[in-house]
Amino acid sequence: MASMTDMIFLLLIFFMITSTVVVPNAIKVLLPQSSQQTSAKPLSRVTIDKNLHYYVAFGNQKERRVNFEEIVPFLQDSYRQNSEMYVALYADETIPYAEVVKILDMANRNNFKMILVTRPQ
Repeated sequence: MASMTDMIFLLLIFFMITSTVVVPNAIKVLLPQSSQQTSAKPLSRVTIDKNLHYYVAFGNQKERRVNFEEIVPFLQDSYRQNSEMYVALYADETIPYAEVVKILDMANRNNFKMILVTRPQ
């Protein structure tokens, strides 16, 4: 179980590392706005739409709907293909904050490098 310091560090990274990604995302999500954008190019995507459905994709693949339990095996498989990979999290701005934390906690436990994708202000 993560300590409070780990969770605070994870949340700090979550808010500091945001990105605009050029890989097209077919799932309709309204991304939160941010003035901070980075140029990192993640290779895998996890998307949470406003109905709390999860989608995953690697590279230019089309997103496919999965259960939460299927996300870790999918990302582990992607990491085997490219260990320098980042994972972009596309989360609709209307979803409960707890859903985002759930994904970030999963990433922290598995040492996945996550980027929160936002839209420019």
